[in-house]
Amino acid sequence: MNRYPLWKYLTVLVALVIGLIYTLPNFFGESPAVQIAGAKSTVKVDNQTLQRVQALLQQNNIESTGAYFEMNGPVGTVRVRFASTDIQLQAKDLIERSLNPDRDNPDYTIALNLLPASPNWLTALGAHPMYLGLDLRGGVHFLLEVDMQGALTTRYDSLATDVRTLLRDNRINANGVDRADMSVVASFANTQDRDAAQNELRRALPDMTFTATSAGETPTLTGRLTEAAVTLVQTNALRQNITTLHNRINELGVAEPVIQQQGTDRIVVQLPGVQDVAKAKEILGRTATLEIRMVDDSPTATAALAAGTVPFGLERFNDRDGRPILLRRQVILTGENLQDAQPGRDQQTQQPTVNLTLDAKGARIFRDVTRNNINRRMAIVLFEQGKGEVVTAPVIRSEIPGGQVQISGSMTAQEAADVALLLRAGSLAAPMEIIEERTIGPSLGADNIAKGFYSTLYGFMAIAVFMMVYYHLFGVFSTLGLAFNVLLLLAVLSMLQATLTLPGIAAIALTLGMAIDSNVLINERIREELRAGLPPQQAIHAGFERAWGTILDSNLTTLIVGLALLAFGSGPVRGFAVVHCIGILTSMFSSIVGVRAIVNLWYGRKRKLGSVSIGTVWKPKD
Repeated sequence: MNRYPLWKYLTVLVALVIGLIYTLPNFFGESPAVQIAGAKSTVKVDNQTLQRVQALLQQNNIESTGAYFEMNGPVGTVRVRFASTDIQLQAKDLIERSLNPDRDNPDYTIALNLLPASPNWLTALGAHPMYLGLDLRGGVHFLLEVDMQGALTTRYDSLATDVRTLLRDNRINANGVDRADMSVVASFANTQDRDAAQNELRRALPDMTFTATSAGETPTLTGRLTEAAVTLVQTNALRQNITTLHNRINELGVAEPVIQQQGTDRIVVQLPGVQDVAKAKEILGRTATLEIRMVDDSPTATAALAAGTVPFGLERFNDRDGRPILLRRQVILTGENLQDAQPGRDQQTQQPTVNLTLDAKGARIFRDVTRNNINRRMAIVLFEQGKGEVVTAPVIRSEIPGGQVQISGSMTAQEAADVALLLRAGSLAAPMEIIEERTIGPSLGADNIAKGFYSTLYGFMAIAVFMMVYYHLFGVFSTLGLAFNVLLLLAVLSMLQATLTLPGIAAIALTLGMAIDSNVLINERIREELRAGLPPQQAIHAGFERAWGTILDSNLTTLIVGLALLAFGSGPVRGFAVVHCIGILTSMFSSIVGVRAIVNLWYGRKRKLGSVSIGTVWKPKD
């Protein structure tokens, strides 16, 4: 009656072993580390960088406790752990001097960080500690304000260019088209041209409203974006800035950074574990722009380049291999005209390519440029921190209409994917300013962890003492089941790589109280069956079976509330909800299956069971 089949005992045993393995990494703490990432989008960090750093440390007798390379999203990162912060700082200075000989134009980002100190055998099994939030690990909090007027100004500049192009294509004469504050103003020689322009522009630019006015005796046309279009520009600017910030923060290798919108024009950035605040501010404030220009390969330009001079109207840049190249100053297209960039392969040659998609304006310009410059080279230039680098410079083979551009050349598939990533990443859609900065030190985070740990521990001990005093041996079983529940909860959170915050610790403490409630229901049900006169074995069996429905109902209603918090909450509320929901599921498993397995092992083997140790069973008087 009270015996499990072997597979159920094995299930509980496997769950216990997995719980132990995946919970252990959370108790080893963190080690000071140095992290190396590319400071430019065109600089790759790979295993060769790792070998170079290890050789450098070995030559200078600096011992590390572990070094490895990993892909953090699309960005490669090298991380090296050390035994103390003194060695960490010494290694950082050495690596900085070696990898960045030109401090004004660094190729790599060398940042201080904290990494888990788990043994290698646990890491090899895929056992990693939970991520800790800003309140537990320490780190930096930024509040950035997006310059929405700057985004609108950029949009109106682009619209002014579109208006000029449309009027020229439709052969409508205009004295001038300029941006005036937040509007586009076009002046004409007569009202007939103005009216014709108004009809054409209203059809071609539905996001704008055009009003006919007069400046003195000069007919003018004033165009402004509709309210819906203004909102869309601001929303897109905010989203693009958030996306770009995600790409940049990958360079810091921050585990579970928080990047979220606050209000209509602000972005919250939280970077747990970041020690180098100056480096974080530098990366967040980085600007990057994309430009397409023509290459000058004429004999005159080539001779001037060989002589080390730059002719008037040209600029000198370096390509990805460090070779000099002369480009014309005129910018054909910018990153604003690029809608998408994806790696692919040429259908005829099967060579890796980068496939670009341009907007309508960019497609028109690109069609004209490629038609007039066949067999000439066109360069894609990426500007970061005021310095430009040629990503690629393909030869134009034919006119390219439709805005679908294919870049091919001597690229591998990985290089094509890298170039596509660079072009997709783009730049900030609008300037941002850091208006609030808070730094939470590791000592404060450690203090929060200690307080949360001891409060949970003391709560567990109080529950354990009460259960063992009140329910005797069954109280011991309940306490073991409670410990099993906490073990499973921490293991699941670690496997999911969830972020633990102070609200998460509060949810763990709440889970303890709710988990023991299931055991109280089971124990009291067994007592009721004993009072009703059932033999001990039957009372145990009936107690577990009949308490199951009540336990399911109570936990299900609580789970519904937790799921609602998870769906509609944000920030700390979601962190609480995640731990709360997982805790409900683990508590049901531990109380129904785990505790039952212990009881069956202890009492199930006794055929003639006279009594059970479950405290005083008060029987009603006759």
